[in-house]
Amino acid sequence: MSEIDPTDQALATIASIFEHPDEPTLVVGDAETTTADEHLVAEHPVVDEHEHPVVEEQPLVPEPADADGYSKVGPGPMVAIRLKWTVHRGDDGHYYVHETIGEQSAPVISGPMTSEAAVHFVDLHEDEAHRRFEELRSEIAGRSSLADYERKGEA
Repeated sequence: MSEIDPTDQALATIASIFEHPDEPTLVVGDAETTTADEHLVAEHPVVDEHEHPVVEEQPLVPEPADADGYSKVGPGPMVAIRLKWTVHRGDDGHYYVHETIGEQSAPVISGPMTSEAAVHFVDLHEDEAHRRFEELRSEIAGRSSLADYERKGEA
């Protein structure tokens, strides 16, 4: 018998909470078993509904003090074809973005630009790479589903 993936258990618990929000749900912890309601009360004290807790906003990724060295990596299953963007400060005080494919390629250099523009350039290109990767993966999954459908003679 195969071992159960803990992620599957967590997703099943979350799904059951959304399916039956009024029923107490069993949550299995490391040391003990409690209902979801008891678990939530234990971790999160009840707050007066008219109070608004103040949450300090913090960025998910701290901005570097200096853009030099700021780097992001694109998506992909293989390091050899993965894109990487890194900001470098030139001797002239301007910033340049080095874009490489894999670990051994010569960089394509963009610049000169300000530190803010270099960071924006890296973020923009990384976002675009992720968007295109997801689009491609979706297209491949769609073709795979269609091929399975045709193989079964259901077309």
